[in-house]
Order: sequence, then structure tokens, then C-alpha cells
Amino acid sequence: MCYRIIRSMVACMTSTAPSSSRVSPAATATATPPATVTPTAAVTPTAAAASTAKAAPTAAATERRRRPAVDWRLRFAFLSVVWGFSFLFIKVGTDGYAPFQVTLGRLVFGTAVLMAAMAVKRERLPGGARVWGHLAVAALLLNALPFSLFAYAELTIPSTLAGICNATSPLWGMALSLVALSEDRPTRIRVAGLGLGFLGVLTVLGVWQGFDGLNASGTALALLASLSYPVGWIYVRRTLAGTGHSNLSLTGGQLLLATAQLAVVTPLFTSLPTSFPVLPLLAVAALGALGTGLAMLVQYGLVAEVGPTTAQMVTYFTPVIATAAGVALLGESLTWSTPVGAVIVLAGAALTQAKARSRGA
Repeated sequence: MCYRIIRSMVACMTSTAPSSSRVSPAATATATPPATVTPTAAVTPTAAAASTAKAAPTAAATERRRRPAVDWRLRFAFLSVVWGFSFLFIKVGTDGYAPFQVTLGRLVFGTAVLMAAMAVKRERLPGGARVWGHLAVAALLLNALPFSLFAYAELTIPSTLAGICNATSPLWGMALSLVALSEDRPTRIRVAGLGLGFLGVLTVLGVWQGFDGLNASGTALALLASLSYPVGWIYVRRTLAGTGHSNLSLTGGQLLLATAQLAVVTPLFTSLPTSFPVLPLLAVAALGALGTGLAMLVQYGLVAEVGPTTAQMVTYFTPVIATAAGVALLGESLTWSTPVGAVIVLAGAALTQAKARSRGA
């Protein structure tokens, strides 16, 4: 059954365009983006995946004709829920394990899913020292670093706040792309969106109250994690675009390297667990297998089938679901400024994705 599910998801992916994997994220929050990132797509992992679909129109058209058995709306809902629940999984995971251990487990399970997908697809890992060197940097910026920062952040802040901080990635990406990408020209709407988004962040933090009740270090770690994603996206855009390797191959290599990085770091800062509580372990397994591995496969399939504009809308559902899950299932408190600020952040993020109109329009 698992083999059939993975095979169905792999069939949805484009296979000829280059990729470096956003996610999540990060990365977001929790998925990693492909290598070829367009100027406006450089700020969201789902939008970033769009560029790979555009880079191979023939392959994308072929995939559309295949029409997966699972309707795209169900896969869209799945992706929204899984990414939204990722912050709850992190919170539950850190109740039983150290943050680095949670991140390592997440990467192990996520990599296992992608390795299985590669076996189904009969894909090989990419070759070349240069490619692997750039993938190592991408793995650090898009997986190892932000995943670890979010895990440490949720030791002191609620999962709801972590999910909302993750939604600031498009804002960071917009600001960075104006500096680092000379071809990415600002527009009034996008600059207004940037300002509006950061106003929303200040609203979430309750700046007029002097950040009363918030853990400053935990919040800063979550915001740094969100910043790490667009830094990584810009890096892979400049270094890994046009390598000729498939999305799946580069994504698998990137997660494999991130797992190796955490395998080295984790023993240096943590000791072996004396017990293995079941619920936190299940949360880590779900975080990795669903929120990192399977989510990447679903993400590429959505972009190939319905296009980037529709697929990237999942970004705006993630903090809403993260907030609902934290309040309903973890009993986290919620003040009025949190949802109001979240709406402002999402509105600003949406404006930063606005494309400039042609003069002839």
C-alpha cells in the first residue's frame, strides 16, 4: 500500500527540470524548494517549484495528461494540513527529545520517503563534486538550520507563534531579492506588501505592550529560521539552476546531506535518550515522513497539474491551520493581536507575490 501511494505521488512530479528541493522550510516552514527560482517565486517554496515546471513544458504537459487518481483539491488540503500540523509535531516531539534529535529524526524519516520514491522512479543521486558542494550549502540553509531553529524556538514559544513566524518567509525573501537579485525589480505594490507584512509581525508580537508575555529568544530563533529559507532559495537559484538533474534526484541528495550534517552535530550537543516516549516519537515520524518527505512529492505534483498560482495558495493556509491546531489540541492561549497580525502578515505576503503588469495591458 505504501509503495502504491509513493508511486502515485512520484508520478505527479516533473522529472527533467533541475531542482534543489523548501521545504520547508522549511522549510516553511517545512518543505524545501527546487533550484530554479523565479524572482517572485523566490519567496515561497510552492511558488519556487513553479519554475521547474516552466523549465520543462513538455514534461509538465505529459504529466498533466496522466491525471493522478487523487484529485488535486484533496492533495492541496493534505499539504495545507500537514504543513500546518508540522509546528504541532515539533512541539510534541520536543516534549520527549532534544531539539537536535527531533530535527535528526525528521530528516531521517523524510529522507527515507524520498529514497523510496527514487527507488520507485529508478532515479540516481546527482553526480559531480561541484553539485554536491552546492547541495551541502542548500541542505544547511533550507533544512538543517531552519529545522533546528524552529525546534529550539518551540521550547519557549507556542506552536501557533512559530507557524505565524514561518509565514514571514515571503517577506524576508522579497527584501533579500531586491538586494541580491538585480533582475528582480521592486514595484510599489510589492514594496507596500513588504511594509504591511512587517507591520503584521509587530502586531503579532504586541510591540505596543513591549513584547510582554513573549519569549524574545524563542521568537528571534523562529524569525531567523524563516529568514534562512529565502537565503537558501537565492543561493540555489544562483548555483544549482541548469544542472540537468531531476527534481527528485537533487531533492534526495539535499535531504541526505542535511541528515548527515545533523548526524554529526547531534551527538556533540546531546546525549542518547534514556527512554523513547511513544507519542513524541510518532510526532517526529509524522513530521519527517509526511511533513517533509511526502509533502515534497505532493508539492511538485500540484505545481505540475494546476500551476504555481493555485498551488502557492497553500502557503496562506499553513499558519491558519497551525494556529487552530495549537489552540484546539495543545490548549495554547491566543490573544486578539495574534490572529489579527497573522492576517496582516498574510496580506503583505500576498502583495509581495504580485506580478508587475505589462505596460500594454
